[in-house]
Amino acid sequence: MRPARALIDLQALRHNYQLAREVTGAKALAVIKADAYGHGAVRCAEALQDMADGFAVACIEEALELRAGGIRGPILLLEGFFEADELALIVEHDLWCVVHALWQLEAIERATLSKPITVWLKLDSGMHRVGLHPNDFQPAYRRLLASGKVAKIVLMSHFARADELHDTSSLQQLAVFEQARQGLMAEVSLRNSPAVLGWPQIPSDWVRPGIMLYGATPFEEANAVASRLQPVMTLESKIISVRELPAGEPVGYGARFVTAQPTRVGVVAMGYADGYPRQAPNGTPVMVDGQPSQLVGRVSMDMLAVDLTHIPQAGLGSTVELWGKNVLASDVAKAADMIPYQIFCNLRRVPRLYSEG
Repeated sequence: MRPARALIDLQALRHNYQLAREVTGAKALAVIKADAYGHGAVRCAEALQDMADGFAVACIEEALELRAGGIRGPILLLEGFFEADELALIVEHDLWCVVHALWQLEAIERATLSKPITVWLKLDSGMHRVGLHPNDFQPAYRRLLASGKVAKIVLMSHFARADELHDTSSLQQLAVFEQARQGLMAEVSLRNSPAVLGWPQIPSDWVRPGIMLYGATPFEEANAVASRLQPVMTLESKIISVRELPAGEPVGYGARFVTAQPTRVGVVAMGYADGYPRQAPNGTPVMVDGQPSQLVGRVSMDMLAVDLTHIPQAGLGSTVELWGKNVLASDVAKAADMIPYQIFCNLRRVPRLYSEG
């Protein structure tokens, strides 16, 4: 069997969720959209089900997968519904729904629902992706209440630059939100992962931890709370070939790496078809049998090469950690000019093996 695999530490996942609760004192929706950022949505939800206040996914297809997998807690549709006929499924499966556009509000007003639903009303406070204009926010709130089809409303918005701890735009967005919701009696949800970790002054009855659940920091600089996160995924494979090369020899496609001295090269069963970033440069960190090493040459579809020169005991069958508890996913992402979200979500073909740590 091909040795590439992703080890998922469910105890680390629970630790990270509890950290979000601890540092905020708020209720927390575990964001497990995009197959739990590549970690496996149903298995991650199962691991959190006895402690999570609820879950958040992008769309109804992801929510229905969780319901089919036996997940019974609250599930929020972060993008709401895309067609009005989804409202029947929202009621049937007891889902919570974001309303971010007037057409969604109008669809709720027109719908015949067997019971009222929970709505998270989203304000565009400055990110300009989705959300109601501030002038429409209070009228929409009142219309939802007047419709008789809504049991509860939570007020929410989303920050565009909370991962930039020295930028003031998050506080500017907060001011827009506070002005727009003035006088409305409802719970509030503002803090995503970077706001949970780095913006304690921002109020939030509900927080929405996403990337932090999986143990990756959203920040480029060090952060005291983020340093307490535990990596959940370890991506590993094994050495399948060893080459002893003299100085001046190229390695891989395009001769991007040329040996400057006699070099021992190990070939690893891992490539961009598995989701490892093709653009990862020479020098991207890896661990070989617990010893630090680095990538040499261009990543191929199914293989990549690492430097074994200084690890004489390593050879065929040696274990290579591509990212995980020793090689941080954020460091690999930075080397490849990506973000951890991307490298997790890009993971393909690699079987996931679950453990309790």
